[in-house]
Amino acid sequence: MGKLTTHILDTTRGTPGQGIHVSLYRIENEQRTLLRQMITNDDGRCDEPLASDEALQTGVYELLFAVGPYFDAREEQAVKQDIRFLDDVLIRFGVPDAEQHYHVPLLITPFSYSTYRGS
Repeated sequence: MGKLTTHILDTTRGTPGQGIHVSLYRIENEQRTLLRQMITNDDGRCDEPLASDEALQTGVYELLFAVGPYFDAREEQAVKQDIRFLDDVLIRFGVPDAEQHYHVPLLITPFSYSTYRGS
């Protein structure tokens, strides 16, 4: 069976994104259903897959990464503001084959992010 995993890298520091809240939603008929919430470990990964086996189905999902508090905790004076440039990063993606492994990494800075389908 397939699985869904993620990890977060802070490219400003070249370190894992530790302690970041990650929420997984399934999208059906434009309605969001929360499936799981986790917090990244010291390696910037979740301790187990966000979804696997029967929990991962063909369809559309969203990952919500709460990166604002992560950057605030580092008290970066150059970027600490009343209104953050990035607070939550939302990635909507499709799972066309639930038998495969879908890895959705997130590369972050206080001012940008990128993602890709990893392996």
